[in-house]
Amino acid sequence: MPYISKANEYMQEAIVSNKICGDGKYTKLCNSWIKERLGSAKVMLTTSCTHATEMAALLSDIKAGDEVIMPSYTFVSTADAFVLRGAKAVFVDVRPDTMNIDEKLIENAITDRTKAIVPVHYAGVSCEMDEIMNIAGKYNLKVIEDAAQGLMSTYKGKSLGSIGDYGCFSFHETKNYSMGEGGALAIKDPSMIERAEIIREKGTNRSKFYRGQIDKYTWIDAGSSYLPADLLAAYLYAQLEVAEEINNDRLASWNYYYEALKPLRDKGFIELPFVPSYCEHNAHMFYIKAKDIEERTKLIEFLKENGAMAVFHYIPLHGSPAGKKYGEFRGEDRYTTKESERLLRLPMYHKLTKEDKDTVIDLIYRFYR
Repeated sequence: MPYISKANEYMQEAIVSNKICGDGKYTKLCNSWIKERLGSAKVMLTTSCTHATEMAALLSDIKAGDEVIMPSYTFVSTADAFVLRGAKAVFVDVRPDTMNIDEKLIENAITDRTKAIVPVHYAGVSCEMDEIMNIAGKYNLKVIEDAAQGLMSTYKGKSLGSIGDYGCFSFHETKNYSMGEGGALAIKDPSMIERAEIIREKGTNRSKFYRGQIDKYTWIDAGSSYLPADLLAAYLYAQLEVAEEINNDRLASWNYYYEALKPLRDKGFIELPFVPSYCEHNAHMFYIKAKDIEERTKLIEFLKENGAMAVFHYIPLHGSPAGKKYGEFRGEDRYTTKESERLLRLPMYHKLTKEDKDTVIDLIYRFYR
């Protein structure tokens, strides 16, 4: 990887500086890089996207009895952040083309207890944000973007995570840019920055103390420890410096898969990802859809037997034990379960070789022959 030597250099520098805890040099560099990319008022690295979403829930004053609308086809963290505040996760159906929340179904799910909408930008492809923001404005709701997979992606020229009130990003090792475990919170409203700093610093005004704005710090709000180690930020920053290069490499692999598999799509054997014309995606993943769960299972087994790893993705939350306890599917499940059972992800990572892509593609053709 082109960034590994730089990452080693930066991490060594962090170690030698004896400042490997939160908010060191590389944390600040990452914050600035992401803030400039997004155009947000403030960006703060966190220990995970889960924690970024928890911070957004606290900043949005989500309380027991509130309802938060989201898709069921998402990772558990999307719901957990609000369930921890005592809120109910209200699940609505997805669009079968993008696997994103169906913006046309959101309004019917709103009650007088609804406090927020959480669009999840699946595979780095944007939800229909204009419509979602219009609904939020009409009902005075917060919009918290789950952009865990969305760094470098845009909607009508706007960076994902910068459109709603808050944007939550992941830098887990499975993401395009990684710090092992980590995330970031993007804030749109400058008036929320000070409270966000307090929540992130265990409920104290420690950030103001380090800036010399006060002579001692104290506990003034509910919060937690959401600061990642600067050592991890050093590893991430080396990737952000070559973010365009990584993005272009992944897009090239994504496009290679797409062009090679189009004949199978045209013959009706599989479906390929759909990216609306007004969206730019970041090639976070490449998936195909088989006819049904039985065919998908056989295809996954066939690929595995021949040395290629393909996996399915989320199991919808509303069917899980915790989903039934803490959530409710509102409306008809026309697509969430059916489409999730057809989807499988092909290998996709930075510096994926042509030989490996060709192996996967050839095996898929062999299966359908």
